[in-house]
Amino acid sequence: MTSQIDEPYAAIDLGSNSFHMIVANYTDGRLQVIDRIKEMVRLASGLNEAHELSEESMQLALACLQRFGQRINEIPATNIRAVGTNTLRQARNGNFFLSRAETALNHSIEIISGQEEARLIYQGVAHSNYDETSKRLVIDIGGGSTELIIGRGYDIYSRDSLYMGCVNMSQRFFDDGKIKAKKINKTVLFARQELESIETVYKKTGWDVVLGASGTISAIRDVVQAQGWCENGITAGALAMLVDTLIAIGDSQAITFESLSEHRKPVFASGVAVLLGIFDALNLDRINVSSGALREGLLLDLIGRMHNEDIRDKTITDVCQRYGIDTEQADRVKATAESFFHQSRSEWQFNKKDDLKLLQWGALIHEIGLSIAHAQHHRHGDYLITYSDLPGFSRQEQNQLAKLVRCHRRKFPLEELTAIPEAARLTITRLGILLRLAVLLHRSRSNSELPEIRIQTQMNKIHLHFPEGWLAGHPLTLADLQNEQDYLHAAGFKLTFQ
Repeated sequence: MTSQIDEPYAAIDLGSNSFHMIVANYTDGRLQVIDRIKEMVRLASGLNEAHELSEESMQLALACLQRFGQRINEIPATNIRAVGTNTLRQARNGNFFLSRAETALNHSIEIISGQEEARLIYQGVAHSNYDETSKRLVIDIGGGSTELIIGRGYDIYSRDSLYMGCVNMSQRFFDDGKIKAKKINKTVLFARQELESIETVYKKTGWDVVLGASGTISAIRDVVQAQGWCENGITAGALAMLVDTLIAIGDSQAITFESLSEHRKPVFASGVAVLLGIFDALNLDRINVSSGALREGLLLDLIGRMHNEDIRDKTITDVCQRYGIDTEQADRVKATAESFFHQSRSEWQFNKKDDLKLLQWGALIHEIGLSIAHAQHHRHGDYLITYSDLPGFSRQEQNQLAKLVRCHRRKFPLEELTAIPEAARLTITRLGILLRLAVLLHRSRSNSELPEIRIQTQMNKIHLHFPEGWLAGHPLTLADLQNEQDYLHAAGFKLTFQ
């Protein structure tokens, strides 16, 4: 990364239990944290049986985000990234909340998958506890999900996100606040069932050290050490003593551990039970606690994007290799699409960095669907991109990329583009047109270079200028362009050429 002086960055994690914000300066290739803010919002507790967020829970979250927004007001928007995790993945009215949340924060908010959350958690832990030699098992018990990752250095071998967290397990098994052995055992059994599908693989992969990376695990560590049950980290014996003590107390509100905040008490027993289930399933003796977690990983990822070390570029390269994409053809399409982008950027108001990146990625993997079948391969590509694990991509980015690939040929899918938020829909449509034209012009898959082609855009009009006589010498391309006129006309655009 290029050395910078006091360049401020902010990462915001909208977790299911707490909202976190970290602000740091990036100086001479190193991070210096200058501010941390944490608020217990417990968003997951606002999900009803229909998986919709209550108005009360949304108001609490919005008030928090307004305060966060004030703190980041002086930081360049390009240096800020905010993400939502499990609860916002689950909420059926998540888009409604997001529109209000982005207004409160005055910044866009991305929803990340459980796999992406796990990757970012590990990066945060790896940065805070750098160790090139030891293989590490990282555990993060959040409000709505638990992430487990095995890696060495910055390399990840296994990562999973399981639907069990301190808030949703509290609602499921400790809804009345009472702490009983039967409830602890039911939670442990649930955790063991969630872990069953990965238990054997993780044990086979193995690890040298275990690190916890969440508020839940930090709170447990603080309690067992304050009680004198262990000196470092959390041992299996200390955890067992904590469970016995909680059962003896019998009620969440009666917990009196000095190191435990009032906000943590209602979900403490469920978090302890989830951790006990992990200890039992993976035969753990001890775990230590990392200071780094999701927000630190998010910050590092953001800085990488700003300094040309974008994990998403590597992901696209890996996709090309995995699906055997014809990279020569992809590069030809990419070069032409880039040329059209630069010529139309001003008129069509593209973002010179983010929109260009999306178009480049779309060009590189537009033929991914051929790995399934040639017929309808644009639809197959949409499906593969939508449901693949693409490290570095948020759900919104992945959906936009999928729809860009979907519209690179045949009928323009206007109805399917309604799945994209309205603010981004016109941009994806316009990028889709540029990609379509680039694909069309390289349909012959020839290595012969195209002549200089100028494109003019104006609102819903596109005009292509070819060298005199070129189209007459390429009748197939002329016929394809004539067909494309019909496709674009049906989508509300007028294509002309000469």
